[in-house]
Amino acid sequence: MAGTAVRGRLTWQVATVAAVISETDSVRTIGLDVPDWAGHNAGQHLDVRLTAEDGYTAERSYSIATADGEPVAITVERLDDGEVSPYLTEELRLGDQLEVRGPIGRWFVWDSGDGEPLLLIAGGSGVVPLRAILRHRQLIGNHVPARLLYSSRTLEDIIYHSELDQYRDDAQVIYTLTRIQPPGWTGYAGRVDGAMLAEVAWPAGEQPLAFVCGPTSFVETVAGELVALGYPSGRVKTERFGGT
Repeated sequence: MAGTAVRGRLTWQVATVAAVISETDSVRTIGLDVPDWAGHNAGQHLDVRLTAEDGYTAERSYSIATADGEPVAITVERLDDGEVSPYLTEELRLGDQLEVRGPIGRWFVWDSGDGEPLLLIAGGSGVVPLRAILRHRQLIGNHVPARLLYSSRTLEDIIYHSELDQYRDDAQVIYTLTRIQPPGWTGYAGRVDGAMLAEVAWPAGEQPLAFVCGPTSFVETVAGELVALGYPSGRVKTERFGGT
């Protein structure tokens, strides 16, 4: 889906902040009212443009946090040295306006017609588009087996924690905590590596489709380990992000 476009090109639209939800101490989900939004697919992203009073502009890309047919939302993690994320997570209020352009991207979109097992692997805020894919799968009543491996620094840093914990049966969510594990923790501890993936990932013989999102080093490591486990590179879709 292309959104509002002129001669095939996406155009900037004015969006109004319709909701602000605190996910963790440093992460906010921002719901947007975009009057001319033509729809999006889970896994796509959009651009945000902020303009200062002196005319200075800053643009950033954010994954869309919601499923096909749901209102547009983005989830933003505050980075202390970021130029845009501190404003979006600390200063933005209901009714404020900003410019958006999208939706953008087709490579990271899940085709619900693909009937093979779904493997989702997230590092930190890389969970955002994968959450959108899980929501889309649930909303359309798709029962393709799905498994999310989510790497987070601490339990408190898990984004969408209560929502993710509600998945059962053919959708499984597995956590690994890389820095601090609370007393009695029964999940994984440490960074995602080949040994962990050998236990968690669907066997390559089942022809699973993998989506990996997170910081560049995380994505490159995970993708490489999946290929080493026998996943064809064309069945490992990746998306990387940097500081904002």
